[in-house]
Amino acid sequence: MGSLGTDTTTYHEDFPILHDPRPDDASLPAFMVSTTRGFLPRMDPIVTLPPEFDPLESILQRMPVKTASGEPGLFAQGNGKLGEAVHRELPDLTEFVDKYRHDLPLMNALYRDYSFLASAYLLEPCHERFVKGEEYGLGRQVLPANVARPIAKCAEICEFKPFMEYAGSYALFNYHLVDPSLGFSFSDPSNVRLIRAFEHGLDPTSSEAGFVLVHIDMVRHSGPLVAGAVASLDACRRSALSSSSSTDPERTRLSARQSLNVSLSQMLAALKQVNATMETMWKRSKPNDYTSFRTFIFGIKSQSMFPNGVVYEGLPDSDGRPLSFRGESGANDSMIPLMDNLLQIPMPDTPLTKILEDFRSYRPSNHRAFLEWVKRGSEEVGLRRWALALDGTADVAEEERDEVRRSRSLWIQVLNQVRDFRWRHWCFAREYILKQTSHPTATGGSPIVTWLPNQLQAVLGDMVGLYERMGGDEAGGLGEECKYIMDLVRRQDETLKKEVRKFCEERGVSRA
Repeated sequence: MGSLGTDTTTYHEDFPILHDPRPDDASLPAFMVSTTRGFLPRMDPIVTLPPEFDPLESILQRMPVKTASGEPGLFAQGNGKLGEAVHRELPDLTEFVDKYRHDLPLMNALYRDYSFLASAYLLEPCHERFVKGEEYGLGRQVLPANVARPIAKCAEICEFKPFMEYAGSYALFNYHLVDPSLGFSFSDPSNVRLIRAFEHGLDPTSSEAGFVLVHIDMVRHSGPLVAGAVASLDACRRSALSSSSSTDPERTRLSARQSLNVSLSQMLAALKQVNATMETMWKRSKPNDYTSFRTFIFGIKSQSMFPNGVVYEGLPDSDGRPLSFRGESGANDSMIPLMDNLLQIPMPDTPLTKILEDFRSYRPSNHRAFLEWVKRGSEEVGLRRWALALDGTADVAEEERDEVRRSRSLWIQVLNQVRDFRWRHWCFAREYILKQTSHPTATGGSPIVTWLPNQLQAVLGDMVGLYERMGGDEAGGLGEECKYIMDLVRRQDETLKKEVRKFCEERGVSRA
């Protein structure tokens, strides 16, 4: 998988975190966590495929409802035209996937393109019914070998599922810069455009484009989250080792505490940028438009369109058994799970949390490993207990006590940004989905009414519990901002319970 050389920083178990993302190194996977690009791919995604894949390129360019030229595409023609083109025009190109397997970013581009085609093929009948105002009905239940074999090969090489994923395909590896010198400029006209789309997404002003571009715009702020998380763990470790490795333990602990507060401030600023960008979704992608292109990002698992899964033809390992994968979902992004793991936010032991755990496998393998490494590291060094001085401050030097109060305040403020993110995500689900369709599951296969509140209520509960444990309003040491935050948290908790109760009653589903 390539040599990392010396362009990494290491901590504890020597997890490689890139400073230089090495965009020209084709021997490394496209997705590797870095302090500069965060959870974005190391390089801007590959747009142009080798000439052997011209038949695939031709179909993908003609596929959307509205093509790049503005002409109606295969989906606009209806009557299964995309499926016909797949059967008539596309050879099995698996041998050429093997030819280029040494180029891992190219493998990721091929995975993206085959996953777009697989979802388009399987869900085309559902789209055609939807535009007629009918129920989704059944999708195609068999993925032909000329799509199944190459996507399975690409997925194996890139360590993805052989189905569309959020990072590796639909969103984070699906953009190009019109003028690379302008970078991530999203002003009108946007310098960032989609490579692949299902409906009108090749038009950067469309709701489909806006939906994806907002996610990319959010994740470009993730570098400081990565850097801040690693620095927080390092600060805690230095404090823990101060007694045995320092000639002035008290000074070392103070320095470590100050470093922690710098890191918390860094992550707080980044999360504020992420949330401010997330708020632009309302303007860049309209709620009334979402359910139209949403059809193509449904998965197989827990969806009525595929009651028995999908048979992937030509895969000897499956023995003809139907396969089932979750669909693309922004819930598979890595930023908020990073905060969950670093801050040790306790999740309830419920079936809904089991879905959250299942989502972990639908991320780039390097992201998965990094998130697990942070979780394990935070627990092993006791970050939460140390940062919040949960054992009390009686043994803390006076000079450090002011820094402890700042740590506690910053921790609540960072948690508040996680809450803000999850509250806005719930608002999106309410306005873009619950008020637009009666379909009971989200694209990833989670229950649409209860799943997001499961995580949001966990954050709200954690904030209330920690605040009270640290003395609450009566302690007065956390400042007016934290007091204001906690007033909002208590009101929002009540509002959320009422909204979930209302939608559950309307849809006849259990709140459990």
